[in-house]
Amino acid sequence: MTGALHGVRVVEIGSLGAAPFAAMVLADHGADVLRVERPDKAPLPGAEVRDDLVAWDILSRGRRSAGIDLRHPDGAALVASLCDRADVLIEGLRPGVMERLGVGPEVLCDRNPRLVYGRLTGWGRTGDRAERVGHDINYIGLSGVLTHIGRAGDPPAVPLNIAGDFGGGGLLLAFGICAALVERLVSGKGQVVDAAMVDGAALLMAPLFGAHGSGFWSDERGTNLLDSGAPFYDCYECADGGYVAVGAIEERFFAELLRGLDLGEDPSVPAQHDQGAWPDLRRRLAERFLTRPRDAWAAVFIDLDACVSPVLTMGEAPHDPHLRAWGTFIAPGGTEQPAPAPRFSRSDPGVPSPPQVAGANTDAVLAEWGVADDEVRRLRDVGAIR
Repeated sequence: MTGALHGVRVVEIGSLGAAPFAAMVLADHGADVLRVERPDKAPLPGAEVRDDLVAWDILSRGRRSAGIDLRHPDGAALVASLCDRADVLIEGLRPGVMERLGVGPEVLCDRNPRLVYGRLTGWGRTGDRAERVGHDINYIGLSGVLTHIGRAGDPPAVPLNIAGDFGGGGLLLAFGICAALVERLVSGKGQVVDAAMVDGAALLMAPLFGAHGSGFWSDERGTNLLDSGAPFYDCYECADGGYVAVGAIEERFFAELLRGLDLGEDPSVPAQHDQGAWPDLRRRLAERFLTRPRDAWAAVFIDLDACVSPVLTMGEAPHDPHLRAWGTFIAPGGTEQPAPAPRFSRSDPGVPSPPQVAGANTDAVLAEWGVADDEVRRLRDVGAIR
C-alpha cells in the first residue's frame, strides 16, 4: 500500500497555512516529503515538548523534517543539493525571498532541469499588491467571493479560511504540481508552478460568475438561490438550539421536505418558486423546525430524499454513523482528523504518520537523502543545521 505518489520526492520549505496543506495532501498520497524547518523552530535538546500540541498539528502529518537555516550560506547550499535529488520543491514565502536566499527557481531548475518548483502566494507575483501582506479574508474579498457570502442586510460573513488558503491555495498548488509531474513524463522537463490564492478563489467562483453574467445571479447578497435568499436552501434552528441544513432545490425534494414537516397536505403553504411569498414560506419552515430537536429531525429525514441533514460541529462529525461507515475521519495515535482524500481503487496510501516535532529527523533524513555523516557534523558545527 504505497499511494499514488509513491516514489515522488518533495522538499517543502516550512511556512504557514496553505503551502503546508499542499505538502500534506501530497504526503497523504505517498510522496516522500522532507520539510525544511528553521532551526530556531526546533526545540533545544532537553527542552520540554507538549506532545498533545504536536499531535494536533495535523498540517504537519505524514512527513519528516530537518532543521536547516536557509539564511546561512551552507544551509542554502544544502537545500540546493537536496533539490538536486528531488522531484518537487514547495515554497509559500513572500515574493522574492527564495531568490534572495539563493534558492530561487532560476538556480534550482538550472541545477535540476526535472525539478517541479511549486510556489504559492496570496496576491500573485506582479501588480500593485504583490509585495503586500494579506490573509484569506483579503484574497477572497478582492476576488469577488466574500461579498456574496452572508444574509441580506448583513455585512459579508467570514467563511473561515477555507476558500482562499486551502481550497483556492493549497489544493490548487497540489493539483498544479501533479499536473506538472504528468507533463514531465512527456517532456522530461520540470517547470515552475505558480499558484496564487486570488486565482484559486476566483476559479472556485467560475459557475457563479457565469450565473452573474447571464443575469441569473444578483450582486445583492442574500437574495439568490444558494446564498440564503431562498427559504428552501438555508439553515434552520431546532428546539434544542441545534440546526439543520435544508437544500431542497428540486421540486421533488421540496415536496419531500414538506412531507417530512407534515406540511405536504397544507394548501396554505406558499408555492416553492413564488418569490413574493418567500418570507411567509421561510416563517412556516422556521416554525416547524422549532418544534423538535435537531437529532429528531435528522431521524425524520434520514429516509426521505429531501436534502435535509443535521449541522454538526467538528466534535460531532467524526462520530456520525454515516461518516464512520464511509471512513471520512481517522484517528492515528488517538487524534481525530480528516482522512486522506480522494480514494483510489489500487493506490491506497494507508494512514498518515502522526505529526512530529519540527526538526526531529534532521540526521536521519539527511543521511537518507545522501548527505555524508562528516558533512552533517560540519553543517552542525557551523550552525547551518540543528
